[in-house]
Amino acid sequence: MNNEKLTASQRAELLNTLQARFEQNMNRHESLRWTEVQARLEANPQKLWSLNEMEQTGGEPDVVGYDQKTREYIFYDCSAESPKGRRSLCYDRAALEARKEHKPKNCAQDMAAAMGIEILTEEQYRELQNLGNFDTKTSSWVKTPAAIRKLGGAIFCDRRYDTVFVYHNGAESYYAARGFRGSLRI
Repeated sequence: MNNEKLTASQRAELLNTLQARFEQNMNRHESLRWTEVQARLEANPQKLWSLNEMEQTGGEPDVVGYDQKTREYIFYDCSAESPKGRRSLCYDRAALEARKEHKPKNCAQDMAAAMGIEILTEEQYRELQNLGNFDTKTSSWVKTPAAIRKLGGAIFCDRRYDTVFVYHNGAESYYAARGFRGSLRI
């Protein structure tokens, strides 16, 4: 994870953006209060940096829940389509290295790790889709089970015909309309 820090003005701007999004989308977190989320964010500058990376790449992160067991707020990328700054990526480093030509600039797993976030699992992706209609024109890589990855594949999801679909592809594939969505616990 990167040890970058935000300036005071970057922190203030990000907190304002997150608060506005939080207040405009109360259906995602009806029982939560912004003041408590903000206090947690201000106490965790590294996590705030990760949220800024999510924001800067077009993810529009928002609180989607609170884990009572771990006492953590859960953020997901809530942009209508797969984040623009995270598209045209193959799935992981092994897939990137396996490409002989026309390599993408990066892979989803490395980019997520550099940002300090996790790629959504299929289950998390389906939870997100219960909060709205996401990826109706794009698709997003999701965390691929080891057995599928071992055989060279990776999975991705999207929403079409008011239904969430899970598909497979070679992990080395990449498309302009496929990115990845992340999660962050604070």
